Amino acid sequence: MNEWQILWDVRATFVSGFLNTLVLFGVSVCGAFAAGCAMTYVLEQGGIAARVLRGFINGMRMLPFLILAYLLYYGLPSLGLRMSAWTAGLIALVVYHGAYFAEILRGTRLVLPEGYVEAAKAHGFTPFRLFRRIILPQLVIRSRPLLGNQLIIALKDTAFLTIITVQELTAAANSASATYFIPMEAFVVVIALYWLISIGLELSLRWAARFGARRGFENV
Repeated sequence: MNEWQILWDVRATFVSGFLNTLVLFGVSVCGAFAAGCAMTYVLEQGGIAARVLRGFINGMRMLPFLILAYLLYYGLPSLGLRMSAWTAGLIALVVYHGAYFAEILRGTRLVLPEGYVEAAKAHGFTPFRLFRRIILPQLVIRSRPLLGNQLIIALKDTAFLTIITVQELTAAANSASATYFIPMEAFVVVIALYWLISIGLELSLRWAARFGARRGFENV
């Protein structure tokens, strides 16, 4: 039987894996970005909490993502805490990439002009309102290329979750390859689907650039 015909016959497996990857990616990056924004706010306030958080962020940056996923799924049961592969995978993605988002935003904050901040303080903005209305929007727009790169990395990291039995896109290709021994065709399809998601991200980032230009944050 033709290899491509085999892939067509098992297309349901690839569709399921593709949808699972989209869900994993979408939910995890939303959670990671929210966590990164929250961590950036804590860092902005300073104090002991900020120093502890800096240590946590540095720890995540030095830890390979796959090791974190292993620890959550295979290590925690030895301490009596068990979770599903999906739960472990999502938590790993949120925690790991949340730390990177926080570091990106923190670095951008260091070079953000203080004029906006001082003007908002003069108008009586509370710290949280100042961060939410003035600082955070500018950080996001100014760090758009770095945030976009981190999104691509997060997308690729979903492939590691096949090691902890999450049935995402790479797991679908592994299954087809092992069953029918068609590794080339199976993974060509996977590459094409990852590219499709990446193109969607790129188009979204270009729209964000035009939006930022209209708001005066950057030039396209």
